[in-house]
Amino acid sequence: MSKAPQPSGLSNWYLPGIFKGLWYTLTNMIKNIFNRKAMPTLNYPEEKYNYSSRFKGNHILTVKKDGSLRCTACMLCATNCPAQCITIEASEHEDPTVEKFPIKYEIDVLRCVYCGFCEEACPVDAVRMGPEWQTPGYGDANFNYDITKLAYRPNLKGGIQSSLDDKERHEAGI
Repeated sequence: MSKAPQPSGLSNWYLPGIFKGLWYTLTNMIKNIFNRKAMPTLNYPEEKYNYSSRFKGNHILTVKKDGSLRCTACMLCATNCPAQCITIEASEHEDPTVEKFPIKYEIDVLRCVYCGFCEEACPVDAVRMGPEWQTPGYGDANFNYDITKLAYRPNLKGGIQSSLDDKERHEAGI
C-alpha cells in the first residue's frame, strides 16, 4: 500500500492563495479600466436590460370592457400562493348575474416569490404577471399593492383588458 503524498509546507500557508486572488482581481480590474467596451455590465440608469416577453414581473389585475375588475373573488389565487401573500375580501354584487366581487384585493410583494402560481390558478384571466420589475419604496406600506395599484396604476393606462373578453365576443358572433 502506498501512502498519499504529503502537502508541502507552502500549501499550508494562506498567503499564497490570498496573493493569487489579489493578483487575479487586479489584472481583471486593469483590463476593465482600459477596455470598457468589452465589460459585461450595463450602466443602469442610462442602459436597461431587455427581458423576454415571458418575463414575470409585478402583478396586474385585468379589467373588463366596462372598466370593472375581471376578478370573481374565487380565492383560487390566494389558496394556490405558496407565500400566502394574497388577501381577498369578497362581497355580493348588486347585479344578480354576478355572484360576488372583491372589495379588497391586496398582494404583499415583499413576501411574494414571483412564482406565477396565482396567474396559473386564475380561471378567468384576472391575475397576470406583467413586464414591470422595478418597485422602489421607502417603507413597507409601499409594497402592499391594493386594487388601485394592481389594476389602475397610471402606467397601465386605464387597465389591461382580459383576453377572455375577445374570446367571448368571438363565440357570441359579435
